[in-house]
Amino acid sequence: MKIPYFELQSAYQELKRELDEAVGRVVSSGWYILGSEVEAFEEEYAAYVEARHCVGLANGLDALYLALRAMGVGPGDEVIVPSNTYIATWLAVSYVGARPVPVEPEMLSYNMDPARVEAAITERTKAILPVHLYGQPADLDPLLEVARRHGLWLLEDAAQAHGARYKGKRVGAHGDVVAWSFYPNKNLGALGDGGAVTTDNPELADRIRVLRNYGSRVKYVNEVKGVNSRLDPIHAAAMRVKLAYLDEWNERRRALAAYYLEALRGTGLTLPQTAPYAEHVWHIFAVLSPERDALQKHLAERGVGTLIHYPIPPHLQAAYRDLGYKQGDFPLSERIHAQELSLPLGPQLRREEAEYVVEAVRSFRGSVVDRR
Repeated sequence: MKIPYFELQSAYQELKRELDEAVGRVVSSGWYILGSEVEAFEEEYAAYVEARHCVGLANGLDALYLALRAMGVGPGDEVIVPSNTYIATWLAVSYVGARPVPVEPEMLSYNMDPARVEAAITERTKAILPVHLYGQPADLDPLLEVARRHGLWLLEDAAQAHGARYKGKRVGAHGDVVAWSFYPNKNLGALGDGGAVTTDNPELADRIRVLRNYGSRVKYVNEVKGVNSRLDPIHAAAMRVKLAYLDEWNERRRALAAYYLEALRGTGLTLPQTAPYAEHVWHIFAVLSPERDALQKHLAERGVGTLIHYPIPPHLQAAYRDLGYKQGDFPLSERIHAQELSLPLGPQLRREEAEYVVEAVRSFRGSVVDRR
């Protein structure tokens, strides 16, 4: 049996009729930039995540970057970021000319540890930028308390957390702005790149709306130096279809994750946990193994696709050599990056395929005591 880490064709096939109709509606309309389809998606997605405003953008990195610009973060400023994240979180900070200041994760969720944030705050700090990694919300209340006490913005990176809840409320407007990616393999994915921000702050929403369109409200009248970062109607139309199925598809992910958690006990893997405040949507099922590379090779030989999220932490990437960090500066993040392996999980993964994944894992050098 061959099981890819993730594939998009089966998701399309499940919704083929509705997706074809939505795409055809856009193509036949003759309107391909912004317009009513994007506005409808923005309204529907804002309602879904319990936010007052949604602004559709070209991708998730732009969502972070434009949110920081709207907040007035710029050269000389600092933004507190997770040490354990995809590099896009850091890049957005760099794009506005600010400096990313990493904070280590807590090992329950692998998200930013609120207890470590205050020590990282300086007179240059302007924002805190937690990531809801792998589909599990960061612990937002203590982060919000620190941010408010120090007069800082709180920008959430929810690129992997579509539909997740924190203490019963959808991720979408706890902080000042929430940034989303709709990359095709996300829990809510477009047909290509896409992104958005959601917020309850009308001023920030308005600034981002202007910035995404060359800094213009009125055609050829430019208020500020903006960019071209607009969600395309064809993606908006497709995601309006998918949004109606998001909760159901997230429930399928939870069922598969629950099966993995039970069936993978005794394999020697450090299995993921869900914090008591979180409703996880399992974008990624991340396990840790000190023999990660050998395990990945073993699974590949048995036809099981896996990915590593992520092989090199941002502070050790060549792109951030200028910050002067070295091996050992962020040991928790380095351990995660050295040991993490993502197993196949998605709403179209069949139970028998998940069972095959478990059998392949359990055949790796025999079962040993679970070290969770």
